Amino acid sequence: MKTSIESNNNALVARGGQINLLVRRPMQIFFIFFVGFGLVFMFVNNYNSPVTSIPVLSQYFIAATTTINNDNKLEIVLRNASMENNTVIITTLNDAWAEPNSIFDIFLESFHVGIETERLLNHLVVITLDEKAHARCQSLHPHRYQLETKGSNFTSEAFFMTKVYLDMMWRRIEFLGAVLEMGYSFVFTDTDIMWLRNPVNQFYDDGDFQIACDYFNGDSNDLNNLPNGGFTYVKSNKKTIWFYKFWFNSRSIYPKILSQNVLNKIKMNPLIHDIKLKIRFLNTTYFSGFCQVGKEFNEVCTMHANCCVGLDNKVNDLKILLQDWAKYMKLPHKTKLDSHPSWSVPQSCK
Repeated sequence: MKTSIESNNNALVARGGQINLLVRRPMQIFFIFFVGFGLVFMFVNNYNSPVTSIPVLSQYFIAATTTINNDNKLEIVLRNASMENNTVIITTLNDAWAEPNSIFDIFLESFHVGIETERLLNHLVVITLDEKAHARCQSLHPHRYQLETKGSNFTSEAFFMTKVYLDMMWRRIEFLGAVLEMGYSFVFTDTDIMWLRNPVNQFYDDGDFQIACDYFNGDSNDLNNLPNGGFTYVKSNKKTIWFYKFWFNSRSIYPKILSQNVLNKIKMNPLIHDIKLKIRFLNTTYFSGFCQVGKEFNEVCTMHANCCVGLDNKVNDLKILLQDWAKYMKLPHKTKLDSHPSWSVPQSCK
């Protein structure tokens, strides 16, 4: 039997538990309110701030995406290839495009036959996506780096919009963001782009992120232009580093969508406006492609086999393009200025 003392003690314990519960509940409610208020304050403060520093809240959600910026081998390759202003030219390569007489050979040839482009090969870094491509690149180009692809197989031709193709494009965005974090600006070029002139003079001084277009509407500031991620010039700074993380992490919001189409969806995001990232779109007169062919031989810098599906189709038309260019280069200087030759492409890429 319980004594009266035990009964009294139990009653006190019970009342104490009730009192503690009554005390804890308001404290829990206050804590939840305090945390919620803090998050709202952070969001409002970051959204309205003139961003000389990147938004804190969005930085919190955009964690570092890769660790390759700690790779000493990559640092050495970038340093050896870098121009005086810490800028490198970057392309990616897999086995299918590295085969003899395929895209990579044509790509390198364009630098040799272009105007003031051959010396730019000293600043070209080839990022290989598999061992076969890396082995072939060893015999053709000094600056190369084999990228860890986390179990993905990027060796064969990656057909447009397949899972392998999408994964390869997102891996590229992740890698380029890491290059920016390492302090290097870059000109990224797809390997199916012919370098016919040195494009440096056609870049905008005020552009943080500059990108070629499938279709250019005449206004380089207009966000309604249709960009093509195959050619970009990006300066390394806090804004572009943040932007590439934001772009990469947006893939989870837009699954199964091409990275450049995701760019189309996020380019008008208020956060991008808030950080004052200056986006410029490159004129197809100078940065041309099969989607919108630049007609002026005297001004074109690069020509992209875009709006074209299939490796064989690209190879066929790029070879014809270089034949057109060779005929143009044989013309006397005055004839070049006065003549208005036309391209024979696209043909297979129609």
